[in-house]
Amino acid sequence: MADLLRQPTVVEPGDMDALLDLSRFLAQHSAPAALIGPDGEHLELPAEIHRTLRIVVDSLLHRKAVSIVPLDQTLTTQQAADLLGISRPTLIKMIDRGEIPCELLPGSRHRRIRLSDLLDYRKALEDRRDTLLTNAVREAEVLNLYREARSPEEYRDAIKSIRKRKG
Repeated sequence: MADLLRQPTVVEPGDMDALLDLSRFLAQHSAPAALIGPDGEHLELPAEIHRTLRIVVDSLLHRKAVSIVPLDQTLTTQQAADLLGISRPTLIKMIDRGEIPCELLPGSRHRRIRLSDLLDYRKALEDRRDTLLTNAVREAEVLNLYREARSPEEYRDAIKSIRKRKG
C-alpha cells in the first residue's frame, strides 16, 4: 500500500457513455453515494471522496486526464518546471533566490521540490496577478480609459502617466 501512495495514479477518459451515466447519477444525488461490496456490504462515501469523485468524472467527461498525487510527493526540477510552464533553468534561478523551497538529495546536487510547496507558490503567484490586474483596471477607470473613441496616442499618454506615478 505504501508504494501505491508514492506513485501518481493517472486516469484517462474511457467509456464516455458510462461516464455520462455516472455524472448524471452523481448530479441527481446531493448526499454522498455509497459503495456496495461483492458480498453486499454497504459503506457510505465520505463527503470529500464524493466531491473528488464528482470532479474526476467531470474532468474525464471533458476529455481531461486526471492525476491523483499525494501532496507530499516530491518532483524533479524538470517535473516542477513543467507543472509551472517554465523552463528548468528559470526554475533553478527561482530556487536559488529562495522563491521555491527544495531539498537536496544526500550526496548529490540533485534537488527535489515538494508538490505542496509548488502548488503554494503557484497559488501565491495567481493571487499576485489578480491583485495587479484589479489595480490596473481601477487605474484605467480613474483615468477614464474605458470610454469610446480613444486614439492610440491617448492610450500611450495614459500608460506613460501610470508608469510615472509608479516611479
